[in-house]
Amino acid sequence: MNQAKNPYIRWFANLTNEDVEVAGGKNASLGEMIGNLKEEGVRVPDGFATTAEAYWQFLEHNDLKEQIKSNIEDLSAQKQSLEETGKAIRRHFYRAEFPPEVESAIRQAYRELSQKYDTEEVDVAARSSATAEDLPEASFAGQQETFLNVTGEKEVLSACRKCYASLFTNRAISYRKSKGFDDLDVALSVGIQKMVRSDRASAGVMFSIDTETGFKDAAIITAAWGLGENVVQGTVNPDQYTVFKPLLKEGFKPIIEKVKGSKEKKMIYATEGSETIKNIDTSGKERQAFVLSDEEILQLGRWAIAIESHYGQPMDMEWAKDGDTDELYIVQARPETVQSQRSASSLQTYKLKEEGEEILAGLSIGEAIASGKVCRVQSSKDIDKVKDNSILVTEMTDPDWVPIMKRVAGIVTDYGGRTCHAAIVSRELGIPAIVGTGDATRTLEDGREVTISCAEGDRGIVYQGLLEYATEEIDLEDVPETQTKIMMNIAVT
Repeated sequence: MNQAKNPYIRWFANLTNEDVEVAGGKNASLGEMIGNLKEEGVRVPDGFATTAEAYWQFLEHNDLKEQIKSNIEDLSAQKQSLEETGKAIRRHFYRAEFPPEVESAIRQAYRELSQKYDTEEVDVAARSSATAEDLPEASFAGQQETFLNVTGEKEVLSACRKCYASLFTNRAISYRKSKGFDDLDVALSVGIQKMVRSDRASAGVMFSIDTETGFKDAAIITAAWGLGENVVQGTVNPDQYTVFKPLLKEGFKPIIEKVKGSKEKKMIYATEGSETIKNIDTSGKERQAFVLSDEEILQLGRWAIAIESHYGQPMDMEWAKDGDTDELYIVQARPETVQSQRSASSLQTYKLKEEGEEILAGLSIGEAIASGKVCRVQSSKDIDKVKDNSILVTEMTDPDWVPIMKRVAGIVTDYGGRTCHAAIVSRELGIPAIVGTGDATRTLEDGREVTISCAEGDRGIVYQGLLEYATEEIDLEDVPETQTKIMMNIAVT
């Protein structure tokens, strides 16, 4: 395909970070890595992106701009709810047809990708990439959809249409409004990327910065068996590994922490029915084993250093291991959006003023304390049940929960690690969360008064009752320089 003459398709290899307006932040970043980090050994699965121009032509061909504008105006005038608005707009997308020239370009590119991998119909992931996505100051945190294990031209086109429609999910409309983006200023590109067979191995998330403290010399890796969506969504408690980057650069093997997660299920390809993926229980052996070997942890750590160095800022990455080849891949990379944007001139601290009865505990997200009445919710569809400033208790969250999360004082989940959706969005919203408690939804009943504390280290604790606590704003400019020399005796046994 001659891309110079085709405005609707760009291969990843022909994209750079300068092409966000063409292919969105996610796809531009994939191209940037393919073009610049091969020498560092960073592997990225190949693929192509539909362009913003393809999206605008899709809207023009189906007269969708007026439909979008009309529905958003009705929402602003409170003539219809957010749910009604999103549903109405998405319905128009589902019924729309691709312009012939756009459909032809997508079909041809998919054929070429299949030929590259020496197969008739290559299995791909279809990932949404908004043109305002992944800016350092505005994380879109999974606001649009991803579809995994897509095969065949017809299915790829259907996935592209669904990705376009996902630009108008309730959460995406709400999020754009909160960040000041106009709905008709944001286009959507779809990345069609060769699947990594991590359903036969493992996948996870990696940050080149400590997500809780902002410590820039640590890389945090989370890992679980199967496809990576379970780690991203927080439906499993993954392994977590911490690597000290300065010593890794010097050739040492500085894995400073390995924490085994329960990893009770894994996502694999579905071979029957209409679903393309499914979750199954993991074996006892899988639950008891670490997902990654030390060398794999170190390899990912080296890639985190290389990617961060190239981009010049802390990064949030998704990785996958191919079970057929045992090779590791980076499937996404975007700027970290919370710790890297935090003010270095001041620090807000929280401290409980009284002791309380501990009910349960998990991983602390953030450093704040919040109290309120428990609001136990099983589905994001139950948004009307959520009371403002309550403590949301649920199994896990995904991007559909964002409108709810913005209204509560704190969050407690059964599942998830430090890199899951609930953790990332809670940090961005500045509210405390405790993830991976195991049984919060069974232990905490509706209306119960509790206090959640993330101010006591890595362990987040749920206490009985509304405890008193104090907050203090510290101006770091006023903190005197430490005069005492701190030394350590270290022995190897």
